[in-house]
Amino acid sequence: MLLGGVWASTARQHGRMVEEVSKHTPGPLTGIRVLDFGRVLAAPHCGRTLRDLGAEVIKIEAPTGDMTRSSNPRVNSIATYFTQQNAGKSCISLDLSKPEGADIVRRLAVESDVVLENFRVGVMAKYGLGYEDLQHLNPRLIFCSITGFGATGPWKGRRAYAQVAQAESGYGWTTSTRIGRPFLSEPMSHGDVYSALQATIAILAALHQREVTGVGQHIDVSMMETLLVVNEHLHAELLDPAALHPDEQIISYQPHDYLVVTTLDGRTASLPGHPAENGTFPSFCKAFNCVELLDDTRFASTALRLQHFEALYELLDAAASKFATYEQLDDALDAVGLACGEIRSPSEAAATDWAAARGAIATISDRGEGTLRIPNTPWHFSGAWTGVRGEARYRGEDNRIVLKEVAGYSDDDIDRLEADGVLSSRMPKR
Repeated sequence: MLLGGVWASTARQHGRMVEEVSKHTPGPLTGIRVLDFGRVLAAPHCGRTLRDLGAEVIKIEAPTGDMTRSSNPRVNSIATYFTQQNAGKSCISLDLSKPEGADIVRRLAVESDVVLENFRVGVMAKYGLGYEDLQHLNPRLIFCSITGFGATGPWKGRRAYAQVAQAESGYGWTTSTRIGRPFLSEPMSHGDVYSALQATIAILAALHQREVTGVGQHIDVSMMETLLVVNEHLHAELLDPAALHPDEQIISYQPHDYLVVTTLDGRTASLPGHPAENGTFPSFCKAFNCVELLDDTRFASTALRLQHFEALYELLDAAASKFATYEQLDDALDAVGLACGEIRSPSEAAATDWAAARGAIATISDRGEGTLRIPNTPWHFSGAWTGVRGEARYRGEDNRIVLKEVAGYSDDDIDRLEADGVLSSRMPKR
């Protein structure tokens, strides 16, 4: 099995693994080979997930490279954005517009289990590398396509990034409307990452089905459908408005109404549980030592609490903000069966004792004399090892080893392909 570099530093600290990891350490997907044509985020994130589960992942890039290679910041000529999504993959770079470039892919596909891509519909087929083309050569092949709107339907040809799918699916509308702000773009690409995880689930299911049937299949995943299915409040949006009574009912929990309070030590916390709900309102009053609100006629029922919600929120906020420390607030809520969470920056979350104990942040080589930290996997298997399985590779760095070991090319063949511009690479200038 190939590997885009072996860890040069500690990977799991305090929790799962301390010593240097061998490239032969098995994972749940050890023995599975993936050809990853992914660009930017959706397919690359899926490929990184499969790699962390133990699969061998070969990233195939055009001579221009994945667009994220040109992003910032960079360390030792590799963008850290690229590193986070592609650590552990082998990287080859070839020109699909040249017939021999497509031939290389066909030879690799015969020796692979999964092809993963997030081009627009029809791009792979244009090069003679669509599902039907490759399935004819390898009937066991699983071919997963991630697109904005799917491989069928009237929108199949549309250009799409996560922000486009988030706009079209109502994701952006919901966020802006619920917080009472003008329409805005999300700072994170939920459509890409959620679709990557849905694609991972589908690939794992297809691998299992292949064990039964002996044949692979095409998987078609769209960002649009993904964002609809992960919207846990869509059920209410799809009801007849006449069936809803927003002044009398708390529709689908309404988490945007949950309390956010700041204690006297300057720490801010988010408190799950709707303040107007029958079960949580008395608990908040007890935890915050403001039980007199239970006798306030404005708050005698859910409907009345919703009618006077702004006043209720302000009173509970003022009572909670009297706690001297966040820990005191947490203890008071825990005593009545409620939870809270301190609002932290991502870097603060990564620096917690919890993150260290769980091995939530991986430390990998920065391809120089130092290290980089990137998010680790969230799974803890009792019978297999999972986690970041290597460093990021330069474009085309693994051309020779992949073509020799997987596709059976000779050194002379590879020299000729490089001379003809079919293969290319970009290593840093030392």
